[in-house]
Amino acid sequence: MMVMEMRSLVAALLVLILGHFTSALEVPLDLPQPPSITQQSPKDHIVDPRENIVIYCEAKGKPHPSFSWTKDGTHFDVNEDPSVTMRPNSGTLEVDITRARPENFEGVFQCTARNKYGAAVSNKIVVRQSIALPFLRGLTEESPLWSKDKIKPIVVKEGVSLVLPCQPPAGLPPPIIFWMDNNFQKLPQSKRVSQSLNGDLYFSNVRREDSRSDYICYARFTHTQTIQQKQPITVKVLTMDEINDTMADYYNFTEMVLNEAPVDERKPTFLIPSGHSSSKMVLKGHVLEMECIAEGLPTPEVSWTKVSGDLPGSRTSFLHFNKTLQIVNVSESDAGDYRCSAKNQHGAAHHIISVVVKATPYWISGPPKNLVLAPGENGVLTCRANGIPKPSILWSINGDLIENSPKDISRKVEDDSIIFTQVRVESSAVYQCNISNPYGYLLSNAFVNVLSEPPRVLTPANKVYQVIENRPAFLECSSFGSPIPKIDWFKDRKSGILDGDDYILHDNGTLEIQVAQAQHKGKYTCVANNYLGISENHVYLDIKEPTRILKQPVDKVVQRGGSVLFQCIVKHDKDLHTTVTWLKDGEELLDDERFIVEFESLSITDISESDAGSYTCIVNNTLDHDSATAELSVVGRPDPPTDLELTDHKKRSVQLTWIPGEEHNSPIQEFVIQYEDSLHRRGHWHDLARVPGTRTTAHLKLSPYVHYTFRVLARNAVGLSEPSSPSRMYKTDPAAPDQNPKGVHGSGTEHNNLVITWEPLTGLHSNGPGLRYKVSWRHKRPGTDWTTVTVANNSKFTVSGTPTFSPYEIKVQAVNDLGEGPEPAVVIGYSGEDLPTAAPANVQAVVLNSTLVELRWDPVPSHLIRGHIQGYKINYWRKHHKHNSDQMEQRILTFSGNQSRGMLPGLHPFSHYSFEVRVFNKKGDGPASKTQQFKTPEGEPGPPASLLVTNPSLDSLTLEWNPPREHNGHITGYTLRYQPVNNSNELGPEEELALAANETSVTLQNLKYSPRYKFYLNARTSAGAGPAIFEEAVMPDKAVSNRQVDIATQGWFIGLMCAIALLILILLIICFIQRNKGGKYPVKEKEDAHTDPEFQPMKDDDCTFVEYSDNEDHKPLKGSRTPSNGTVKREDSDDSLVDYGEGGDGQFNEDGSFIGQYSGKSSSRDNDEGPESAGAPSPLNAMNSLNSFV
Repeated sequence: MMVMEMRSLVAALLVLILGHFTSALEVPLDLPQPPSITQQSPKDHIVDPRENIVIYCEAKGKPHPSFSWTKDGTHFDVNEDPSVTMRPNSGTLEVDITRARPENFEGVFQCTARNKYGAAVSNKIVVRQSIALPFLRGLTEESPLWSKDKIKPIVVKEGVSLVLPCQPPAGLPPPIIFWMDNNFQKLPQSKRVSQSLNGDLYFSNVRREDSRSDYICYARFTHTQTIQQKQPITVKVLTMDEINDTMADYYNFTEMVLNEAPVDERKPTFLIPSGHSSSKMVLKGHVLEMECIAEGLPTPEVSWTKVSGDLPGSRTSFLHFNKTLQIVNVSESDAGDYRCSAKNQHGAAHHIISVVVKATPYWISGPPKNLVLAPGENGVLTCRANGIPKPSILWSINGDLIENSPKDISRKVEDDSIIFTQVRVESSAVYQCNISNPYGYLLSNAFVNVLSEPPRVLTPANKVYQVIENRPAFLECSSFGSPIPKIDWFKDRKSGILDGDDYILHDNGTLEIQVAQAQHKGKYTCVANNYLGISENHVYLDIKEPTRILKQPVDKVVQRGGSVLFQCIVKHDKDLHTTVTWLKDGEELLDDERFIVEFESLSITDISESDAGSYTCIVNNTLDHDSATAELSVVGRPDPPTDLELTDHKKRSVQLTWIPGEEHNSPIQEFVIQYEDSLHRRGHWHDLARVPGTRTTAHLKLSPYVHYTFRVLARNAVGLSEPSSPSRMYKTDPAAPDQNPKGVHGSGTEHNNLVITWEPLTGLHSNGPGLRYKVSWRHKRPGTDWTTVTVANNSKFTVSGTPTFSPYEIKVQAVNDLGEGPEPAVVIGYSGEDLPTAAPANVQAVVLNSTLVELRWDPVPSHLIRGHIQGYKINYWRKHHKHNSDQMEQRILTFSGNQSRGMLPGLHPFSHYSFEVRVFNKKGDGPASKTQQFKTPEGEPGPPASLLVTNPSLDSLTLEWNPPREHNGHITGYTLRYQPVNNSNELGPEEELALAANETSVTLQNLKYSPRYKFYLNARTSAGAGPAIFEEAVMPDKAVSNRQVDIATQGWFIGLMCAIALLILILLIICFIQRNKGGKYPVKEKEDAHTDPEFQPMKDDDCTFVEYSDNEDHKPLKGSRTPSNGTVKREDSDDSLVDYGEGGDGQFNEDGSFIGQYSGKSSSRDNDEGPESAGAPSPLNAMNSLNSFV
């Protein structure tokens, strides 16, 4: 032992000294490499005999490996058996069962994949067929099935224990057992009747209801998906009397489980396991199942404890009504003693199960990894595993024990490791590590591949990595080279190697960014190099926004038939295609038109109870996801109770029981019990009692002479259920009344009568037929006798001829055909009222202030009121006011009850009031008291009626106002307060000015300039100042006013205005003179002038007209446009004078002379250009315009 520990220590130190561990690398398939097994069948390979047998063996290598098989340790020649083929380029075997029997291929198979660099071997594959094949083929002579013989009936005595054996056929894997009846319904199981782990059905004690003829055990074989059925078992449970009567009949045809003694109650004993203790072995990682089934009467309760510690809570389950203890994923700590206990009222039984935990070999740090080494490098193959008991390790090379292989100085075996130093190309091989103990084995292949290869980056070029912001980012740089390349990362322009801070460089070349953010976005370069060369690759990192649910769906409680809306508001990266999926209870939603799914919401209409559950909103894209869940609870009114039953019948009570209906997810709060009296009011239901929702019985108190029918309604938070079906009728016997009418009352409707009224008894309280009332009354004074009458079918009786408002004693008693009710109570009533006959005396007023007066009077004696006093009424009016005309403002104030004083509020100050007081009863008002007067003192005046600001200037303004509408006294003066307000609404200092009472305006001088002023004006009387009226004044703009004063007072402005006025005057004089010099021009002369060739144009220097000649030749004007032939067209001279005006109409002076522009018609008229086509205006035009102005 000491030697082994030393060897392990030396090996560990040697590994550290070598200093170079080479992690597993994926060798590109274009490079030479030994074989590697990539797929193989499981170690325990169970095949279906109805199908072809397939045994997998796939491998890779360069060159591609060849395959061979062994069966049961000897070479298996595939070519010798025509039913066996091997797939091309594969080691997988296929057996055609149509040409061979499956059982011929049961055994242990092992595959070897080989190329020139080594050989890899598969696990030892144990091939077994499911043994249900004879059943499938109908081979009954070899069938493992149950016998087809009919099973004898079993007769047992009530109370004894019973075991019905199943004994299913063996199968691979073992079948699943269940018990059913002829209708394929599972037989009910309980703590009294349950199935054991081996499939038998155990009865702790039998009862009469266990008798049946169809106890059928079924076995389901999962591998072949077949079910087999045992013959039905008949069980007959008999009492002792039945046994004696039928023993002879059953003796020859039944299996008797009887004895003569009756079965008594007994303490528990265990049916399984037997004895006081037992043991059980379980493998680590498997499931431990222990069971204890006890018999006894009454049925025992089974419980479990661990003697040496606590049960592992998270891995422990109690099955089969606590009879089975199950622990999953067993560990070494689960070893120890477990106690099962069975108890009933007669005692207890105990059993100890000692559990031993074993373990098949298991890897500690995983199987050995392939090594890729460069010539001269060092490496280690480690095969580290454990188990219970500790496993042994066996090394092989290329399928042969390493001890039988040629020596290699570069390798050294040290227990669970092989150490390689200074390897050579010839060292390439496949090594097998086989670890085993009695409970199993582990077999692993790992190759050593010695290569010299420059680096190559295997990650695709220009790959884009998309990462959610603030999440880790992993940029891959998968590479290969021998020796293993060194990996460096650069970002963007290779400013420096990325390592540390935000970056982590993993051994496999992956660059991790722990928290990816926007600044990490960009181009990354991975560089792989060894002494044989260098290779680089570029990848890109893109940062995306996270996907989040901003508004999660919330839990909802909805009534049946209602609707619900679940919202799932999402935020996600706009560049990522994002989907929202809704699940119900983890499953996809039903294809139902009631479910309306939109991108961010789910609505459900017409909700039913099946819609209740968990609804999950899942937001998903290629990079991120989020989810949120809400519960939908569907509630409804409860179903009506059922099975109403009446018990414990008595004359005045009965017991009612019922079965509650479905609550519909809302607990029943109460039950409402109603009754119908079919004798008195058929069809009318009345509430009789209410009981809590936890009760299902009610003790009902009943009345005589009622035909009861009951029904029950259930109430929950949603509402009231429909009523239950009515109970059967329950009739009570008649009896004398139990009570008298309530609400007996006596009062008069006239001053000389007494009306006696009462509330009639209902049919429920009449207690019998012939209900009537005995009404009695008498005057309330000594020595007066009772007067009695009997009244039927009425609830009122009138006594006439009574004195006004006199007290009477009254009583009303119920009577029926079976007797009288209890002695009735006496009530006091009064005959009718009349109007009061007297007025209050000693009426006076005490003035408290200007608006409040206290009135006092002596109450009217009760005998003069002649009725129930209701109170006193005050009639008052405002008689006189100095500033208003006389007005009679009649008002009434009422004081309830027998009062002798009262407050009169809300009066006008400085006013004269008159008032009177009278008493009143239910009949009406009495006479009024003598009219009294009082005067209110002065009060504070109201606000002035108006306030107006006039004539505002820079430093002064005038305020005008009207006196208050409500003087409330003699006005003694006014108070004016004012203050400036700047442009920032800040208030300046307040000034106050006292004004005389006769003033209604005031002018404020020398005000300091401010954009605005606020004014407050209130009036005063001797009682004080009244409320103020408010007004605000806006003052003129100071800058504008200054500019206006400056311009108007400047000398240059005054001179300019004078010069303009003088110029206008001169122009007017000149034009007036020129107009008078023009002479008279008859129209005839003007027409002749049109043809005067000697026509002289107007002089430019003096703006006068030249004389026209009388020439008959009609010469054209000078300067006019004349045709080339020297003639003037006739039509040009025939136009009227209008044609020569400026515009449309000609203008004439007082003497008839024409003052328009005198010019010949332009030839432009022929060109349709109009008068505007003429050239610049002549001086004559200007003069004419001036004349028009004058």
